[in-house]
Amino acid sequence: MAATPQNPAAATPRRKVSRHRGEGQWAAGHFTPLNGNEQFKKDDDGLNVRTRIETVYSKRGFDSIDPNDLRGRMRWWGLYTQRKPGIDGGKTAVLEPEELEDSYFMLRVRIDGGRLTTRQLRVIGEISQEFARGTADITDRQNVQYHWIRIEDVPEIWNRLEAVGLSTTEACGDTPRVVLGSPVAGIAADEIIDGTPAIEEIQRRIVGNKDFSNLPRKFKSAVSGSPLLDVAHEINDIAFVGVDHPEHGPGFDLWVGGGLSTNPKIGVRLGAWVPLEEVPDVYEGVISIFRDYGYRRLRTRARLKFLVADWGAEKFRQVLQDEYLKRRLLDGPAPAQPVERWRDHVGVHRQQDGRHYVGFAPRVGRVDGTTLTKIADLAEAHGSGRVRTTVEQKMIILDVAEDQVDSLVESLEALDLTARPSPFRRGTMACTGIEYCKLAIVETKARGASLIDELERRIPEFEEPITININGCPNACARIQVADIGLKGQLVMNDRGEQVEGYQVHLGGALGLEAGFGRKVRGLKVTSEELPDYVERVLKRFQEEREDGERFAAWAARASEESLS
Repeated sequence: MAATPQNPAAATPRRKVSRHRGEGQWAAGHFTPLNGNEQFKKDDDGLNVRTRIETVYSKRGFDSIDPNDLRGRMRWWGLYTQRKPGIDGGKTAVLEPEELEDSYFMLRVRIDGGRLTTRQLRVIGEISQEFARGTADITDRQNVQYHWIRIEDVPEIWNRLEAVGLSTTEACGDTPRVVLGSPVAGIAADEIIDGTPAIEEIQRRIVGNKDFSNLPRKFKSAVSGSPLLDVAHEINDIAFVGVDHPEHGPGFDLWVGGGLSTNPKIGVRLGAWVPLEEVPDVYEGVISIFRDYGYRRLRTRARLKFLVADWGAEKFRQVLQDEYLKRRLLDGPAPAQPVERWRDHVGVHRQQDGRHYVGFAPRVGRVDGTTLTKIADLAEAHGSGRVRTTVEQKMIILDVAEDQVDSLVESLEALDLTARPSPFRRGTMACTGIEYCKLAIVETKARGASLIDELERRIPEFEEPITININGCPNACARIQVADIGLKGQLVMNDRGEQVEGYQVHLGGALGLEAGFGRKVRGLKVTSEELPDYVERVLKRFQEEREDGERFAAWAARASEESLS
């Protein structure tokens, strides 16, 4: 048959179709590793590397580390090599890992539920000062990250953390990562239900358990009974969201399959109501589905969100009930729409017991060890022994008596940790960026801090809630797709024809019950130099064009491309 415009395939010889061995799902009998990551996990459980770190690598130094441990299993204990200084963003995708990486590490301390005592916070600060050149960033998953860690110092750091009940176990890797929790669980006056007992039981059962230490990829979790929906439940692999069942009372609505990165998906409700005491069982069932049915062939499809998208909510719930729980889950209601736009708990708020908690905002999560020890001192001086981290890179001091509140707020201001931040200080978030991250293309932390200062100077009258999230690469650690203004780092051309650092712009993303991804305007990219001008321009157009009470996200969805450019 001759080739025609209607039948172009006729000109192409037929090729034999090669079929891969499934998606690498264990439940389908596919146990043969289909990529290098699956192979090194099969060769040795990532949890086992701790012994080698303590007995070999910390004594013989960086050059003694096996490559599969260095770029694989050490993540199971919160360790990633950091970026070598001086390598520009244009080389990120070109150089081999050993060319990009320094002989120092990022070390992540997992803080489940964001819960810390002042003693723990002081130890975190002291470790920062002694071993991490003062670094200690607060992440948007309630953790603390150090940089400049030497392998020789890791055992001593572990000893100090574990002496106060902290850990780096499975803070990274293909593992059950930190369990997010409401930072005011058991404290807030408006709480639906306190999820703390469930988080503690999940930690006891799951973290460090070799039944769950070889997952297809990372597994992100959240449990919150706050009506503010304060743990970004929509973008976790599993989330338990506080609801009040009309017959059974307070419990949790179950969500699965959320996640961002280069293929973002909002989690889906399974329509199931879970009482507090059953949360750990359901968690274990869902993570077991991921372990057994998750896709292991391609790393790009190895997250739970792809399985949920293929199966759908109904099948996923059926498999969970029939194969893992061996019982039916109760149907339940969806969460109510939050009454407040901010979900970060910043400011002064009354607790259930009549005392107050005070939430405050570092600049884009950047603090240092000295500041953390001072925060611990301030908390204790004002009657508190408990602090919290949030999923918005903020911190909270709990249990403050009413007559101590004003003094604490003033003392925090003196440390540039304001409890009364501008919308720009409150709503700007940034990932680690090119300063330390091997995947990054552009700078983020310093860019975010300078952007805050510029916007406060240029638009001091702006009072609307606004989120500005800055990411150094496409992987969305700073949640760019669900920000009012999301900035994805990339190299762009300036008006002089030079390749410089800049950002692709996403506009109008949101979390909450109106969750959705930001709009991309064709060709809309800004250089780092132009960024303050662009953000000022688009926010002023929002002020001019918005309808009464209209959110930025709603305006961005309907605005003309000219208004957004």
